[in-house]
Amino acid sequence: MTEKILIASDHAGFSLKGRLKPQLLKKGLEVIDLGTYSKESCDYPQFAYTLAKKISEKKFRRGILICKTGIGNSIMANRLRGVRAALVYNVRAARLSRKHNDSNVLVLGAAFVNKDLAKRIIDAWLKTEFQGERHLRRLNLIKKLEKKIRS
Repeated sequence: MTEKILIASDHAGFSLKGRLKPQLLKKGLEVIDLGTYSKESCDYPQFAYTLAKKISEKKFRRGILICKTGIGNSIMANRLRGVRAALVYNVRAARLSRKHNDSNVLVLGAAFVNKDLAKRIIDAWLKTEFQGERHLRRLNLIKKLEKKIRS
């Protein structure tokens, strides 16, 4: 079965998203684009919420969000239970976000990463497995605290 990956952006991330989708397809992933579909000005929170909700509901394992800085997308996505969105500007951070935090949403800032760097970041993020061990204890604590916060 082909692994599916969600991708979404606002207008500021639209061009980068378009340049990254072919790379994901070449990796054999089924890419589900949740918008935006043009460079027309739009509001990032709706796209980040739509993607994060699908991750939170466990309908999909992973997603990629792109906006100008990535900050707003990170803030929005991380409000949903079970979403571990990592704003990443370099390959090392991408690897560590997977190894230590089991990130399930990769957030990129189009103003800070060009196409080539974004491709390397995505490659590292997709290939890196969660390390478990002491990091699993911390993720379990996050889950416990999420329940406490939401109640």
